Amino acid sequence: MFEVYSLTGMAAHLIILLLFSVLKGVHSITTVSKVSVEAGKSISIPCLYESQYINHVKYLCEGYYWNFCRYAVKTNKADPSGKYSISDDKNQKVFTVTINQLAHKNTDYWCAVEINGEVDDKQYFQLSVTTGTPSLYVDHQRITGYIGKSITIRCHHSNSGEMKWCRLGRNCVTGSSGSIDGTTLTAHMRDPNVFTVTMSGLKSEDSGWYWCAKGDIQIPVYLTVTEKPNTIMISTASTVSRTTHTVAGSETIIKMEQWNNSTVVENKENRVSFDPMILIIPLSVLIWIVIVVLLIWFILRRKQSKADSSVTPTAEEEIIYSDVRPKKRSLAKVDKEVTYSEVRPKEKSSAKRSFAESEMEILYSSVVTKQRMERGDGKDTGVTLEHIS
Repeated sequence: MFEVYSLTGMAAHLIILLLFSVLKGVHSITTVSKVSVEAGKSISIPCLYESQYINHVKYLCEGYYWNFCRYAVKTNKADPSGKYSISDDKNQKVFTVTINQLAHKNTDYWCAVEINGEVDDKQYFQLSVTTGTPSLYVDHQRITGYIGKSITIRCHHSNSGEMKWCRLGRNCVTGSSGSIDGTTLTAHMRDPNVFTVTMSGLKSEDSGWYWCAKGDIQIPVYLTVTEKPNTIMISTASTVSRTTHTVAGSETIIKMEQWNNSTVVENKENRVSFDPMILIIPLSVLIWIVIVVLLIWFILRRKQSKADSSVTPTAEEEIIYSDVRPKKRSLAKVDKEVTYSEVRPKEKSSAKRSFAESEMEILYSSVVTKQRMERGDGKDTGVTLEHIS
């Protein structure tokens, strides 16, 4: 009986040890194993933990050997140098460490959780730091998708090995199609050295950490799935009302709601497509025609102004005639006299004349008295007037 009891006790003890080791494995931390990154850049590494560790202190330990690694940063103590930072998402049960300004050397780290009275739980990963392009990288380590829509991730690689897309702590897809947590996934390698992954029909539950793998290298990617941004929250007074405005001539509908000190403005997408080029081309032609017409009008106006300014009014000249009669003289004495009469044109003050027109023409006239034979009637001789011009 004693031997049977001893065997039973030993079996129970072994069962307890086995259960403890299994539970210890369940509670372990999950992270990537090896990440390639360029020197001088930054990298964020996610560390997934179990719900038992939600309220525990998490930290990053630097060093290849666990017993000799040193604290880099802890959730209850910030790094004063700024090289490391750490954040804990207790809803996702993931703490994330970010390492800045990486030096050109391979660095070994541990994601760890403090456990009071026991050995801390930990998981090792390595950073392969290169001077040039990393052997595996993505365009953006943090991306955003919208509920019900699709998103595409491009994983650039230069190493060999199997390609796969995984969710941290969940399953992986290695072929050209599959699903992760009910979300459809397709993958292809049509472009050289690019592994393209498309996730369709996104849900809010799809938010979280994923990683792309090629051979033994991984690169983590954080996906945020949210509603498409078509609402704007505006703080207002505490009233309850609903107003709907419809803009005439379009399909745009704006709805405003006031509820609990907030106003929600919803702008539905315009379902009618409109090409602005339809209006741009006719407007451009019209503007060009107007410019040409104005240019022609300006040229004609300028020519007309020059023609008007070149015309000068001619001065009207008046000629004053004078009547010259000889003086009566006695028959006994007949003298020959010459009388000159000067005729000048009358100047007009209103007309402007050119240099050629300003020269006034002078007319001279002479009166010559000729002696005639004395007539028997005793009358004086006649006078002949000669006009010389």
